[in-house]
Amino acid sequence: MADPLLFEVGVALVALAALGTVARWVDQPVIPAYIAAGVLVGPNVPTNVGGVSLQLVADSAVIGTVAEIGIVLLLFFLGLEFSVGTLVRNRGRLSTVGAVDLAVNGAVGVALGLAFGFGPVGVVLVAGVVYISSSAIVTKALTDAGWLANPESEVILGTLVVEDLVIAVYLAVVAALVGGGGDLASAATTAAQSFVFLGVLAAVAHYATDSVERVFATSVDELFVLRVVGVTVLVGGAALLVGASEAVAAFFVGTAFHGTDLAGRIEEQVVPLRDVFAAVFFFSVGLATDLTVVADVWPLLAAAVAATTLSKLSSGYLSGRVYGLDQRRSARVGLGLVARGEFSLIIATIAATSANPVVREAVPAFAVGYVFAMSFLGALAVQHGADLSAAFDRRVGERASGEGPL
Repeated sequence: MADPLLFEVGVALVALAALGTVARWVDQPVIPAYIAAGVLVGPNVPTNVGGVSLQLVADSAVIGTVAEIGIVLLLFFLGLEFSVGTLVRNRGRLSTVGAVDLAVNGAVGVALGLAFGFGPVGVVLVAGVVYISSSAIVTKALTDAGWLANPESEVILGTLVVEDLVIAVYLAVVAALVGGGGDLASAATTAAQSFVFLGVLAAVAHYATDSVERVFATSVDELFVLRVVGVTVLVGGAALLVGASEAVAAFFVGTAFHGTDLAGRIEEQVVPLRDVFAAVFFFSVGLATDLTVVADVWPLLAAAVAATTLSKLSSGYLSGRVYGLDQRRSARVGLGLVARGEFSLIIATIAATSANPVVREAVPAFAVGYVFAMSFLGALAVQHGADLSAAFDRRVGERASGEGPL
């Protein structure tokens, strides 16, 4: 029997192109359209329209691998905007905004878990799902909206880096705890390995810039793209093997090119490839979304969307003020961090292995629905961020001056 994988990949790309075109026609962000494409032709409801089957693409390992490359390339380009030196110089402020972000959003997650009757492990999982913003979705949304050159983007991207470092430890610990048979010593070893790996990578990125420029320089465009993409994906894969985050690893690879003469060439030649792979990542989120299962946890989902949107807006605003931004740009920091995505889905896969039936069934369903909702909301928040932050600025200004209704 013929292998259907090539056909499925073709369907995925055509669906992405079609719904992406519609989104552009109506002046909406493409990320929700890409996710909707995955829902539409994926293995879950709706399964047919007018008797015509829509189950055209399975949630296969091939799609998953391509989606993983999309995450790696998105975070590589995020790193391209940063230098390790900038992160080191801002370590004090980054520590503060990271602590604020974790305290505010983690506390809301714990409160939600307790309010809906989860046990200790379930509470920790729910808190993780709602805590971390999506590096992939946020980076794509900022790029599409043209925010990367804005002052608020430094705070947003710095917060993402801190979150990714925190979640690397969190995932190691949670993977050991879920099911009750975990080994905390093994979790500690994995976390230590990941930090050593990332530390070495950061040191190379910071001190070996000249060597990087010599190794990757070539006049042949094809070889240049292969070198850049090949090494980035290889380092991301190596990070996963030692228990580190492939996203953070790709970020540090990107920082190695920051400030080199190769950065402009990378943006010109690798961006189209990044966008194709990233689109497949968003498509894969849609493939994983089973709307019928999500409906079973709608009270938790509704409460989480409302509470955690406010918590990210609040923690982002406070972080912007820590960086000395004005009220409007601080509000944009919060808007930029609303989206949740890939790490929340990873937590869902861990929860699905739990020996506790409530955790095993409710947390994955909640996580998938939550990512689906927050990715839409986050993309829209960035697209309309200028208008929303301006309205916030006017409202706060009125309250501060005593003008207008309180």
